Amino acid sequence: MPDSNLSNSNLAHDVLRWQRQSLQGLFAPKSVALVGASEKPGSVGLSLLSNLAAGPFGSRFYPINPKHPKMAGLRAYPDLPSLPETPDLVVIATPAATVPGLIQQAADKGVKNAVVISAGFKEAGPVGVALEAQVSSIARAAGMRILGPNCLGLMRPPSGLNASFAVPMAQSGKVAFLSQSGALLCAILDWSAERHVGFSAFVSMGSMLDLDWGDMFDFLASDPHTKSILVYMESIGDARAFISSAREVALTKPIIVLKAGRSAAGAQAAASHTGSLTGSDDVMDAAFKRSGVLRVDTIADLFNMAEVLDKQPRPKGRRLAMITNAGGPGVLAVDALLADGGQIAQLSPETVGALNQVLPEYWSHANPVDVLGDALPPRYAQALDIVAKDPGADGIMVILTPQSVTDAQGTARALVEVAPRINKPILASWIGGTETAKGEAILKEAGIPTFAFPDTAARTFNLLWRYSEQLQSLYEIPQAVDDGSLRGRAAVAQLIKEVRASGRTIMTETEGKGLLSAYGITVVETRVAESADRAVALAADLGYPVVLKLNSLTITHKTDVGGVKLNLKDEAGVRKAFAEIEQAVAAAHGPGHFQGVAVQPMLKLEGYELILGASVDPQFGPVLLFGTGGQLVEVFKDRALGLPPLNTTLARRMMEESRIFTALKGVRGRKAVDIQRLEEIMVEMSQLILDHPAIKELDLNPLLAGPKGIMALDARVILHPREVADADLPKAAIRPYPWAYVGKWRTRYGAEMVFRPIRPEDEPAMAAFHKGLEGQGAYKQYLSRLQLGEGGSTHEKLLRLCMGDFDRQVTMLAVHNGDVVAVGRLTREPGLGTSAEFAMQVATDWQQMGLGKELMKRLMSVARSEGIRRLNAGILPGEEGMLKLCRTLGFQMQESEGRTLAELELEAVPA
Repeated sequence: MPDSNLSNSNLAHDVLRWQRQSLQGLFAPKSVALVGASEKPGSVGLSLLSNLAAGPFGSRFYPINPKHPKMAGLRAYPDLPSLPETPDLVVIATPAATVPGLIQQAADKGVKNAVVISAGFKEAGPVGVALEAQVSSIARAAGMRILGPNCLGLMRPPSGLNASFAVPMAQSGKVAFLSQSGALLCAILDWSAERHVGFSAFVSMGSMLDLDWGDMFDFLASDPHTKSILVYMESIGDARAFISSAREVALTKPIIVLKAGRSAAGAQAAASHTGSLTGSDDVMDAAFKRSGVLRVDTIADLFNMAEVLDKQPRPKGRRLAMITNAGGPGVLAVDALLADGGQIAQLSPETVGALNQVLPEYWSHANPVDVLGDALPPRYAQALDIVAKDPGADGIMVILTPQSVTDAQGTARALVEVAPRINKPILASWIGGTETAKGEAILKEAGIPTFAFPDTAARTFNLLWRYSEQLQSLYEIPQAVDDGSLRGRAAVAQLIKEVRASGRTIMTETEGKGLLSAYGITVVETRVAESADRAVALAADLGYPVVLKLNSLTITHKTDVGGVKLNLKDEAGVRKAFAEIEQAVAAAHGPGHFQGVAVQPMLKLEGYELILGASVDPQFGPVLLFGTGGQLVEVFKDRALGLPPLNTTLARRMMEESRIFTALKGVRGRKAVDIQRLEEIMVEMSQLILDHPAIKELDLNPLLAGPKGIMALDARVILHPREVADADLPKAAIRPYPWAYVGKWRTRYGAEMVFRPIRPEDEPAMAAFHKGLEGQGAYKQYLSRLQLGEGGSTHEKLLRLCMGDFDRQVTMLAVHNGDVVAVGRLTREPGLGTSAEFAMQVATDWQQMGLGKELMKRLMSVARSEGIRRLNAGILPGEEGMLKLCRTLGFQMQESEGRTLAELELEAVPA
């Protein structure tokens, strides 16, 4: 039977089942038990009892209190073991010291979900930390998921579940709200009731002992009640889990975060320039951008963006057109727009001509389009219709101020009639009180967000285009980069090992440049001289003029101690410079810090001094920096941050955030820098940092970039001390590409294959592979297994497949001469992590060559390396090739609901 039958048509369904079942008992329990139920006035136990007993969520509710046989009109039970059934959810509101024992009782009962309201854990000190450890150990062993501790609980408005001690019940809607602050959550609840804002879920995260942001995002991603996710965050928790989940979910549902703590208090001084330029909050911003998460600064922005993203299309750019009946509000809106990166749309001559036909002679003839104070509804509607057609406008803001002839309601109705024809975001600012309120209501009912003031609307538009750009960068196809850096990996690893073994943490400049050269980054030729005579000889060999730099095993900033001498034109200059550097170091630090000088040619190259660096953030691990370099790097502070691994698209996005990037493209008659090569260098630097986690800080400053090339003139490398074990070295927040899974193989007919994990730049090749499947019976089944959600272009779907997170899924390709000829995929079961479902597909022309079997064997090997101990698949009738292969490889087969379930315990398979 051909290999085209190597497939699993139910993967998408089963992954959805996994995601929903792992937290189904939390959000949609059929039975709930409350430990700590109380009738004491003012107690948390009474609030929980009242909320759960009154909720119309259709579940069986069991109050637990050993002193009361009946509570809230319901039978009460003395403890968990006495319950007549295993509840789906247990809510615990008893003193912290009792919680480990109660969690053990719940585990023994078979409970899979718990909410721990109780405080007194890690926030209370060492005793509380120990209690958390006990709870965590018991829950993990039992496969129990825990929300909290020290939390308010959760609400599920669509079903009426209120497993919290907050009142009143939130209104039902399409927004999920997650908060680490119980007090803020209560405030938002009160605010939302007044403004009729509804929620699909209302969750107090607490200390996140178990369930964290990533778990919640995963569940809400497949939740039909949720259209957007709002987050109030105080700490990131597991950074890798957050980014992994957010990158996946943000492609289909907006995640908007209000993160507290923008101060620089968390930033620490470092020995390198890079370390001094990266603050923890700046890195947080970079992480949000990388994962498609929108960060806002106020609660108002949080809910404004949720409304706008729900009701309006995303803009294609940052250019805003404005229509107003008063000049002043328009000016305020322009100021707010430009202050945060937005742009004023330049109206085309055709647009201006069309407006001249319908507006009075004295209209503004520019953007903002002032339709004058006597504008009635038809004038507004005509202006909106014309301006919206201008290709230079990415969005439109309509401003109305109440004047003597203003018809706020009529104008709103006129705009509502025009709006459906416009595929651009429309925002409105109806300034005023009672006179404009009814017009605002008409606009809101039609899905046009309104704002009390135009500057608020402008700020919201800036957030909107910024969010759109972030998602766009996730969808862009990066350029492939040569993997040649792999050739130097072993040599660099050995060099770093030797330096650390010697007790040093600072690499010399020549060692640092050797490290860069191994990864394909061009460096200026540099030689070391321990004496003045040797320096003179090297200078003569290199050719004058030359540069002398301090060579030291302990000093990193050479210029701070007079350790750099430029433009030395003869022997006398070299000898004098050598003596001055030696004396300066001895005076400042002692003679033991002088190990000679590095001699290099004095290059007279046109270009810009850049800095490319890396340092370690305590939350996110390695962080990359790009910006303006040179001696005044800390003064200018022109820098952009990013998380490795980078590809060319991400490298370009980093550069675009810096002010120097405009100059790099060519200004005032100066030629442009080779931007493509600069992208490649940043990717190579990213790979270097990921390959060698012992690197603590690295500066390429200056990295000279000019029209004739790009070269590192200086390299400063600081390593983690040898006392830090390899297992304890910082890990990247985003899992790097698993090079260990790359390998070659030949078919029985001699065709050579490269097996490797998928990459974002594989999207065109994957598109060709899928096109080749069209017309086959298995094609629709295969597409159903992509788990890419509904909606979106084919390009978006395929790129999501190509950019999947390796912690969640590993997609292996078989590639022949650049063409994808087979695809295999492991998708880890959420929550448990030790099980995975697999899917496979082989191109028509490559069937019956043993390719499917070899790919399956490699998937099994990958699974073992990933800690996966069980593989499974659902095989439909007629998929004989898959059935035969699974039997050959030792899978256990079982018939269930019209399909065959195949399962393999990997421990039983020889390695």
